[in-house]
Amino acid sequence: MNIKQISRFLPVLMMFSLLPGCFSPEENREQRSLNIIPKPGEMVKKEGSFTINRKTTIVFSENESLLKEANYLTDLLNEYSGLKLKLITDNPKDKNTIGLIVNSNIVNPEGYVLKVTENGITIEGGSPSGVFYGIQTLRQLLPHQTGKAKAKLQVQSIEIKDEPRFAYRGLHLDVGRHFFPVEFIKEYIDLIALHKMNTFHWHLTEDQGWRIEIKKYPELTKVGAFRKETLKGHWGKKPREYDGERYGGFYTQEEIKEVVNYALERNVTIIPEIEMPGHSLAALASYPHLGCTGGPYEVATHWGVFNDVYCAGKDSVFIFLEDVLDEVIALFPGKYIHIGGDESPKHNWKECPECQARIKAEGLKDEHELQSYFIKRIEAYLLSKDRYIIGWDEILEGGLAPEATVMSWRGEAGGIEAAKQNHNVIMTPNKYVYLDYYQAEPENEPLAIGGFLTLETIYNYEPLPDTLNSEEQKYILGAQANVWTEYISTTDYAEYMTFPRATALAEVLWSPKKDRDFNDFTKRLKSFVYHLDRLDVNYAKHVFIENKEEL
Repeated sequence: MNIKQISRFLPVLMMFSLLPGCFSPEENREQRSLNIIPKPGEMVKKEGSFTINRKTTIVFSENESLLKEANYLTDLLNEYSGLKLKLITDNPKDKNTIGLIVNSNIVNPEGYVLKVTENGITIEGGSPSGVFYGIQTLRQLLPHQTGKAKAKLQVQSIEIKDEPRFAYRGLHLDVGRHFFPVEFIKEYIDLIALHKMNTFHWHLTEDQGWRIEIKKYPELTKVGAFRKETLKGHWGKKPREYDGERYGGFYTQEEIKEVVNYALERNVTIIPEIEMPGHSLAALASYPHLGCTGGPYEVATHWGVFNDVYCAGKDSVFIFLEDVLDEVIALFPGKYIHIGGDESPKHNWKECPECQARIKAEGLKDEHELQSYFIKRIEAYLLSKDRYIIGWDEILEGGLAPEATVMSWRGEAGGIEAAKQNHNVIMTPNKYVYLDYYQAEPENEPLAIGGFLTLETIYNYEPLPDTLNSEEQKYILGAQANVWTEYISTTDYAEYMTFPRATALAEVLWSPKKDRDFNDFTKRLKSFVYHLDRLDVNYAKHVFIENKEEL
């Protein structure tokens, strides 16, 4: 049975009458209007409702640059009901309009106020991004229906005041181990937007594949984007078996631009990751002189950590990386570039004359300080280009680069240490947010890397460690869920592992901590997954089985 069959068939077998996304005709519209995820900060239900019909107009201020949001809303309503509403650049009228407004009195730029009355709808945001998130909430207030049969949409009268708890709300995808097509990347970005997350961390280079076209170095995609075969079964199983099939792919720069623009239209910033100095075998296979030994190297065919990394003693390595980063910067307008920095063995550096000469010339203590030198040198170059680095928590070893942001993945210790050093932190502890971990008993699940991470565990995660004082906690920008794809080879499997666990983290990062209640969340989730069904997302349904009595 394949992953899609596992996800879709098992819940039907066990609880057909309770399948999420299926609603009886008499379902109460007023009650459903309260089932919003992430849960808003303030929400008051009012009497009555407003009906969006063919004569409804969308009114927005052209001066506030809300055309993007207005077009998005127009397309959304058309997709839900077949309504193609007229756009007007003017002040919102009193009747039969949906008004989009930027209100400078809303302090949080991502905050919004949504009002639905019997006369119309207004969405005010602290910025265009706040208006966009108000639209996402309106999306959940729309009636649950199939197709475009209804030419009107009735919306419960309500007033919502809302803003995110954390500024950074991220979802990651590793396309190095397994490659995913552009159309899926766009669908992934749509789901990020639906969840009011704002960052897509795109892991583009790995030992097993280089996925981004770099025009100055064509061998990176000619050689580095393909491996001769792929491991079958789990990495820990011996002897290892391989499928004998060439595998790979990459994104052209035109495709990258297309995806970046698509994300910007949905208020999602993309952070590209170019791994260094480790996880670089695909690059070394393409240009062997970049390593300490000169090779021969080959693109990795199994998973794990490899001794072959970029040589820290050769200036040619830094020239290469600066050239690569120049092309990356031109493609991605965000201020952050992720440079990895994790799992970089020092074995070859210890035996490399050029690395040892670098240690001596720079007055470094050891290979850990050599890695710090490597990261700081790359950071200095990126700062000269008005970009900032993010690195995994190993970049703490040997001393942090001056302006670095730390992603704490080996638990929270690295993030706590970085915050105490007054560095920005994004929490990504594997125990709480690694979505490649099993979410149910392994014998009933497709192959995964290991670990165990349930929906409830993620929902109960708190990104602000209580070991930090209030001033230190200000350096915690937010958190991110990571989807590593050693064992995730298809889009169906990626969706199955990601949702609704990412949905739980979305509420953790957006909603007030005091309002968090897992039982309440699962009840609202039953309504929310209607939107996943509409998008044909192959989400996991374990929680609906486990909580069938409550749901």
